[in-house]
Amino acid sequence: MNRIEALRILGLDGDASNEDIKTAYKEMAQILHPDRFASSRKLQDKATEQFKNLQEAYDLLTSGKLGKASSSKGSSTRAAYGQNYSTARELEARLAGIAAAKTQLVAQKDTMLDERRNGLIMIVLGVALCLVFRRMPLTLALGSTGAVWGIVKTIATLSTLKNLDEHIGKLSKEQKQLARELEDLEQ
Repeated sequence: MNRIEALRILGLDGDASNEDIKTAYKEMAQILHPDRFASSRKLQDKATEQFKNLQEAYDLLTSGKLGKASSSKGSSTRAAYGQNYSTARELEARLAGIAAAKTQLVAQKDTMLDERRNGLIMIVLGVALCLVFRRMPLTLALGSTGAVWGIVKTIATLSTLKNLDEHIGKLSKEQKQLARELEDLEQ
C-alpha cells in the first residue's frame, strides 16, 4: 500500500494534513467498526476486513514509513487476535476504535431500552383496555392485540439488550487492558 491508496481508503486528497488524517480515521472507524455489525456475522466479517485496511492505511500515513509495501497486512489489528501491539500509536488507534464502537453500542442500547419501555406501556394499556371495556368486543380485541404486541416487543428486546451488554463489557475489558499496555509503553 502506498500513500495514495492509504489516502483513498480514508477518503482524503493528497494534500491532507496529519489532523485531517486523524479526523478521517476516527470518522471511518466509527462507520466501519465490526462491533456495529454484531447482529450479522457476514456483515461483521466484511467490516473486519475493511477495518483492517483502514487501520493499515492509518498506520502507514502516521508512521512515516511511506513507499514500502506492507508485508504484514492486517498486523495493526493484532490485539483482536490476542497478540500485543508494539507501538503507542497502534494502541491509541485501537483505543479510538474501541471508544467509537462503545459509543455506537450504547446508542443502540438506549434505543432498545426505549423499545422495551414502549412494549411495557402497550402491555399495561392493552390490559387496562381489556379490563375497563370488557363488554365491548371491538375494544377488547384492540386491547388484547396491544397487550400481545407489547409482550412480543418486550421479549424481543431482552435478547438484544443482553447481547449489547456482553459486547460493551468485552470492549470495556479490552479498553482497560490496552490502556494499561499504553501506560507501560509510555513509562
